[in-house]
Amino acid sequence: MLASAFVLFFLTKYLLKNEVEEELLSDQENIENIISNTDSLVTVPPIIESKKVDFPQSSKFSDTLIYDSKKQQSALFRQLSETKLINGQYYKITVRDMLIDTEEIIMTIVFTFLLIILLVFIFLFYLNKSHNAKLWMPFFSSLEKLKKFSLTSNETMVFEESEIVEFEELNKEVLILTKKVQADYQNLKQFTEDVSHEMQTPLAIIGTKIESFLNEATIKNKEFLQLSSLKNDINRLKQLNKKLVLLTKLDNEQFSNIETIDVNEELDELVLNFRELSLTQICYEPVDKIVIEADRHLIHILLNNLMTNAIKYCIEEGSISLITKTNSLIVSNTGKQAIVNPEKLFNRFYRENKQFKSTGLGLAIVKKICERYDYDLTYYFESNSHHFKIGFLKTF
Repeated sequence: MLASAFVLFFLTKYLLKNEVEEELLSDQENIENIISNTDSLVTVPPIIESKKVDFPQSSKFSDTLIYDSKKQQSALFRQLSETKLINGQYYKITVRDMLIDTEEIIMTIVFTFLLIILLVFIFLFYLNKSHNAKLWMPFFSSLEKLKKFSLTSNETMVFEESEIVEFEELNKEVLILTKKVQADYQNLKQFTEDVSHEMQTPLAIIGTKIESFLNEATIKNKEFLQLSSLKNDINRLKQLNKKLVLLTKLDNEQFSNIETIDVNEELDELVLNFRELSLTQICYEPVDKIVIEADRHLIHILLNNLMTNAIKYCIEEGSISLITKTNSLIVSNTGKQAIVNPEKLFNRFYRENKQFKSTGLGLAIVKKICERYDYDLTYYFESNSHHFKIGFLKTF
């Protein structure tokens, strides 16, 4: 582009110079005709000069500078000097014409080319943008549908047709993959439900039989203790089954019933129920009101698990505290010392104290529910108390 600008500059300069020389030749011919007809000299300084000479001189083109008193600067002229024999007398005729300033030509060409480059750049930019938008439209359309893809939906994804072979192959493979994922999800869901159902029946039968043995008058004390322990294990197995099914459903995002929930009202009912069931002192301070949008069943499980954990691990003659303030809930229970491995606290089947028989899934479920709704869950030990804090980031 820059080289063509230089070529255009020299070509324009040559053409202008050639045009001026043709004008000078025409003017000289006209002056020659005037002198021939009138035998008088024609002089228009500094453009035209004519004078009589005694002998012929060679003709030539040349450049000359002539001072312009009005502009107070010298101007560049192209001139033609030639001797002509007219009516037996030699006349030297000189004609001049001003040349366009080279700097003006350069500036004009540079400005023109910059303008052309700018316009071409803008045109190509929007042309390329429009072309890319049209080219990638099927891809982004497929991407949007993938973002809205849900395992719980049985609808088959439909992608826009594309003239690009790669996009068509991508859509085809994605369609196969989503169908397989949906099928695997449905199989896993059915398997979970089947296992849960099939386990409940034999567990219920075993529990009933154990209960009948316990009610017999002839049972010995040792057998009674063994059967009671077995009954507790059966009950714990039932709870384990329910919690594992719940975790599986959470992993599969099967809870989608969203509604507005007043957390304070849920806590009012929960605290009332636990005060009736437990002798542990429970202090509830609803400083601020918390309203969220979530699945009510999951929030009930979340709050219930935190309360159950607090009561289970609260020391004798200790107390439990619940505080709601600034979009957060803090559940605390008195304790003797901090947890040794707090980083493992929310892991499945982790129990800090082995003497407490539990499924080890309560806090894991709490963590999973918090992850489901992007709640901030933290634990810390302070002032001889264990504290669990939940930040309800999405409040209304």
